Amino acid sequence: MRIIINLIYYMNTTLIKNARIMNEGQSYTGSVLIEDDKISAIYPGTIPQEITARTVIDATGKWLLPGVIDDQVHFREPGLTHKGDIASESRAAVAGGVTTFMDMPNTKPQTTSIADLEWKLQRASETSIANYSFFFGGTNDNQAEIAKLDRSRVPGLKLFLGSSTGNMLVDDQATLEKIFGESGMLIAIHAEKEEIIKKNITHYKGLYGDDLDVTFHSKIRSEEACYASSAAAVELATRLDARLHILHLSTTKELTLLNNDRPLQEKKITGEVCVHHLWFTDSDYPLYGNRIKWNPAVKTVADRDALRQGINNNLIDIVATDHAPHLLPEKEGNCLQAASGGPLVQHSLVVMLEMAFRGIFSYEKVVEKMAHTPAELFRIDRRGFIRPGYYADLVLVDPSTQWTVTPDNILYKCGWSPLEGLTFNHAIWKTFVNGQLVYTEDSIVENLLGQEVKYL
Repeated sequence: MRIIINLIYYMNTTLIKNARIMNEGQSYTGSVLIEDDKISAIYPGTIPQEITARTVIDATGKWLLPGVIDDQVHFREPGLTHKGDIASESRAAVAGGVTTFMDMPNTKPQTTSIADLEWKLQRASETSIANYSFFFGGTNDNQAEIAKLDRSRVPGLKLFLGSSTGNMLVDDQATLEKIFGESGMLIAIHAEKEEIIKKNITHYKGLYGDDLDVTFHSKIRSEEACYASSAAAVELATRLDARLHILHLSTTKELTLLNNDRPLQEKKITGEVCVHHLWFTDSDYPLYGNRIKWNPAVKTVADRDALRQGINNNLIDIVATDHAPHLLPEKEGNCLQAASGGPLVQHSLVVMLEMAFRGIFSYEKVVEKMAHTPAELFRIDRRGFIRPGYYADLVLVDPSTQWTVTPDNILYKCGWSPLEGLTFNHAIWKTFVNGQLVYTEDSIVENLLGQEVKYL
């Protein structure tokens, strides 16, 4: 036994003891032993006397959760790095308890070729403190590149079925049929119907002139625009037996396209909701203005409440951010001029915990939708759960510290948050990525790097 103890001690080991562990629908006091980059053991209740470790963290009064997996971020590299980059935004992510991210392809250049995908993977290996992966973008003319993808290195294909830039709008029906029918990959979609958006712009400009303020945004990018696009994608996926994942759901009506009558592993049509659609509504536009302008738009209180219920009844599978930073000058102008999107990855977990604090969700449901189901849905290798043999991507939460979002504690490169001035009742205390302590008590631990995510 002495030999075993010495081996444990001299490995790179960390013991997190006396935490309230929230994992797989359970909540209990216990301890977790980390050896190198993985969880070695979990000890409910009392720790066996013979267990020791090089580093011991007393987490009495703290909560231990699996790290958040965010399936939709825009870290802006390459080409848009004045707004954010992989280094800056991954640091904001771990400060918010997000240990793994999936980045979107609408950068400059777009991630629509194998060469551009490999550039991003290499760049992240050099600069990302969080675990990383990148969606591959589908276009009207890159099917040959899709066929060459290593499926273990990408979470899926991203298709823009609504307004986008350059070549990212996929509007050719024959191409869509081919991608849905032949790619054999999960297809994640931005679903807003371009023709309806254009019709709505013409309608409201005809009534009120060209200078439409942000309150028109949810009228232009309407429920009809979202549902028509999502429904068409569901029809295509169902007919061609494809795996479809609908990103950033924003309407009550779209929930009718989803089901909760089977386990997640058997679903071919899945859905994601973003934190801002669960927190804000169109009634918040007068207070926050363009800071809460997103595509799809935040919509009515009834829509927000239906989305919240969709989480609780498992119609919705994942909670994410669509983290999309812009500089504040880029957010100026009317609703047709101001950039859409905002930074959220540093604050998504505390926002969800706040909603649990208010009784909207259970804390266990927050863990399920932000860690467990992303890992299951995308078939991620050994992440998203607190289990022996899994990577030690872990978050310690302080449930007894109130704090306020201010410019001084924002880590986004863009320097602002739509949540500024709001006070939350939970704080991220420490974050571990692959067993490494990367964030602790308001400080980033520099010179550490995450790992590339692998898919099964």
